[in-house]
Amino acid sequence: MPRRSGESRPSATEAGAPVLPVWQDRAALEALVTGSHGDPFALLGPHQDADGGWWILCWLPTARAVEVLGADGTRPLARLPCLDPRGLFGGHVPRRRQRFDYRLRVTWPDGWVETQDDPYRHPPQLGEMDLWLLAEGTEKRPWQKLGAHPVESAGVAGTRFALWAPGARRVSVVGDFNHWDETRHPMRLRREAGVWELFLPGVTAGARYKFALLDAHGAREPWRADPYAFQAEMRPATASVIAPALPAPPTAPRALPHDAPLAIYEAHAGSWQRAGEHGERWPDWDELAERLVPYVADLGFTHLELLPIAEHPFDGSWGYQPIGLYAPTARLGDAAGCARFVARCHEAGLGLILDWVPGHFPSDAHGLARFDGTHLYEHADPREGSHPDWGTLIYNYGRLEVREFLIGNARYWLECFGIDGLRVDAVASMIYRDYSRAPGEWVPNVHGGRENLEAIAFLKRLNEELGADLPAAMTIAEESTAWPGVSRPTSVGGLGFHYKWNMGWMNDTLRYFARDPIHRRHHQQDLTFSLVYAFSEHFILPLSHDEVVHGKGSLLARMPGDRWQRLANLRLLYAYMYAHPGRKLLFMGNEFAQEREWNHDASLDWFLLGDGGHRGVQSLVRDLNRLYRALPALHARDSEPGGFEWLSHDERDLSVLAFLRQGHVPEARVAVVLNFTPVVREHYRLGVPPGGAWQEVLNSDSAHYGGGNLGNGGGALRAEPRPAHGHAQSLSLTLPPLAALYLQWMPA
Repeated sequence: MPRRSGESRPSATEAGAPVLPVWQDRAALEALVTGSHGDPFALLGPHQDADGGWWILCWLPTARAVEVLGADGTRPLARLPCLDPRGLFGGHVPRRRQRFDYRLRVTWPDGWVETQDDPYRHPPQLGEMDLWLLAEGTEKRPWQKLGAHPVESAGVAGTRFALWAPGARRVSVVGDFNHWDETRHPMRLRREAGVWELFLPGVTAGARYKFALLDAHGAREPWRADPYAFQAEMRPATASVIAPALPAPPTAPRALPHDAPLAIYEAHAGSWQRAGEHGERWPDWDELAERLVPYVADLGFTHLELLPIAEHPFDGSWGYQPIGLYAPTARLGDAAGCARFVARCHEAGLGLILDWVPGHFPSDAHGLARFDGTHLYEHADPREGSHPDWGTLIYNYGRLEVREFLIGNARYWLECFGIDGLRVDAVASMIYRDYSRAPGEWVPNVHGGRENLEAIAFLKRLNEELGADLPAAMTIAEESTAWPGVSRPTSVGGLGFHYKWNMGWMNDTLRYFARDPIHRRHHQQDLTFSLVYAFSEHFILPLSHDEVVHGKGSLLARMPGDRWQRLANLRLLYAYMYAHPGRKLLFMGNEFAQEREWNHDASLDWFLLGDGGHRGVQSLVRDLNRLYRALPALHARDSEPGGFEWLSHDERDLSVLAFLRQGHVPEARVAVVLNFTPVVREHYRLGVPPGGAWQEVLNSDSAHYGGGNLGNGGGALRAEPRPAHGHAQSLSLTLPPLAALYLQWMPA
């Protein structure tokens, strides 16, 4: 029976027990006690002897006495004498030819007696096939093998921990369950895959944990968060949290036909609308589901896109410097809350897109940098492995396990949550080795070129795998150069994305709109040039968060003129965007003409909706979404030259543009006329291809939108047999100032 607290512990010699040969290796025992032994299962747990018995060694710092009990936890089998006063106990259980189940009864210094399971009696948790797939980088779902998983082993509930760290000499699990003592639970190394694993009985969801590593030279590394953790502590704390298993998502990614409308509302979850009585905190997933989802659906957007929601240490990175790629940020709640939010989006008819960041990661001590004492996830050479712009590190895309980690993460969000698509951040920084680098600061590829061949292969592999297994999910590239074929299939040499952000359109358009209207006639090419390449990719037209930060001001603030002209210019900008070929993206706040630059630490200025001008802009965006979705002419042939025809693009002195949008059938036609000056153009003659009636279905100068209500009365206009713009038929129009007209053809 165990001794009382305070009584001395008998030594192995006093107990008269024979000594297992391995216990005579004092160096090995010292390494175990001091937390530097790399093979704990060679010492701890049960070991059969030649005489039909079992030796059991356990490491329980501060314990006073230890007994071995039967599997029922009541029948004593043997007492384990103290081999080292720091907490090493070991003894012999005779006449047990077969491996047997047992428990440990431990008496602690305060007299508390606890019955516990021995982690070191449990067999390896990962099978040979698991390890083989992980080692060769072909495990499609690595998160199911690595990380922390509540499971059962030999009928006992607990958590299985597994970590890829091939360069480490020793890895231990530390956490709430072992007083954060890195000597208590060293892990088993599965050398064939460089994976360390351990099953801890009785450890359940909600417990915090990290990994303590010694590098190849025995030096202690900072404790690391789990790269595959599904949950993390709230910043500034950095531990991982054991999460319960996620149920299967109630809805899968929804397929989007190639000719379907796509209008995206981009939002930063933490600053769309702050929560708490004084707006002092981020909303949680359920609060966002109650407020954000119906708001976006009411405005008529087809999709909601969230800035990165994976765990990240610094609020000011907006999520673009993630450390826990598999963990929805604790700022918003747990993974189950995230799953409920996705389901609510789908119930409201909204698709959900996540901003995903495989291009770089921060160097915080608890993260991936020099993870096991080697450059495990990143390149060792800073000319390849670090970003000069952001002070972050670059993944080694040529390493199989790193590619597996990243592609597995993309699959995780799509499969486990039912996310509809991923917007891949900073693709240009991935595919060019000289991105933002001066000569001599980058390493050419094997052919002497600037292309990052490994990153290109990674992106192609990503899109091929997701396309084969999750064909309904979309991928979107933020790629800011003229790299050919970003949104073309890999089979014809493309990168395989479904869509690419049209950064050229965005830059040219905002530059044009920032000009005083009196000077716009000299810069008409800023608007017409985009049609030279508009059909070379499947484009999304982005007015994103990047355009309202870093001193750029809000979109409204960038418009010239007095308040009336600024609001009119903004309405004209949105009408132009919705008419131009390409899918649409608008950042939060733009839809009601936010006046201040975006601040990630504060709510949007919702009080502005008390003003008719701001409400009018919001109403216009709602109507633009409605028309965009309802009229195939505005979306069905977004990526085809046949879906667009210039009516007038050379009337520079008037600063007027006019074009025709065409659907799959001749009846689907919408003429768009844009007046970029504050001058009313009466009796403007517009040549149109077919005769008949043209219905004015949108006028951005309508009083409903806060405009001056000039125009054509919203009625049907009949073409006259008077030539204009190369057509035999024409319309006589009143063009409102700084406004757009949409005219739908009404066949007889």
